[in-house]
Amino acid sequence: MRKGQRHIITIDGPAGAGKSTISRLLARHLGYLYLDTGAMYRAVALAARRRGLNESDTSAIVKLANSVSLRFIGDPEDPKILLWDKDVSREIRTPEMDMLSSSVSKIPEVRQALVGIQRQMGLSHDLVAEGRDMGTVVFPHARDKFFLTASTEVRARRRYKERRERGEEISLDSVITEIESRDLQDSSRAVAPLRPSPEAIVIDTSEMDIGEVLEVILMEIRPREGE
Repeated sequence: MRKGQRHIITIDGPAGAGKSTISRLLARHLGYLYLDTGAMYRAVALAARRRGLNESDTSAIVKLANSVSLRFIGDPEDPKILLWDKDVSREIRTPEMDMLSSSVSKIPEVRQALVGIQRQMGLSHDLVAEGRDMGTVVFPHARDKFFLTASTEVRARRRYKERRERGEEISLDSVITEIESRDLQDSSRAVAPLRPSPEAIVIDTSEMDIGEVLEVILMEIRPREGE
């Protein structure tokens, strides 16, 4: 851990692996700030869509990313992200924003803008940072790193359940296709591709419930809490 850096726990992984739920619970349990980096990219993607920007218009998107106002409020278990002080937490959780945020996050200058904000948070807060490159790029010197994964079918079923509960009319097959497409896009991008850090503890959550995953993580970080 770098001198002056607060205690940072990174939790990376693909869509549907359970990292959002686990990160929220862990942050609340420890009293840490919960940093949902995926929500930040989604918010930039939403802002771009609202301005009618095409994903190929990288210069305009970069300018937007460097000027956008983003902040988190609320309890870690139910965080809200404000885009220019407007709650967009629900609007960013759509299949369209899934894919558009992945495209936006490919742009190096966009990542640079948001990574700067994320690292600044790591200087002033103990935090649980959730995303796809937290342990590899954003916080490479983090003390505790985890990578959650699960089979494609399990992850698709979790997403399918979430979206049905939100009232969406969606088929399981279409969710599986979306998951596979997002996985390919995230893992094959040239900038910060999805992959576990060499130091990360990889946890397959396919056959585990939330409580079991949380206990595994707590068991790993507890022995070092007194350092």
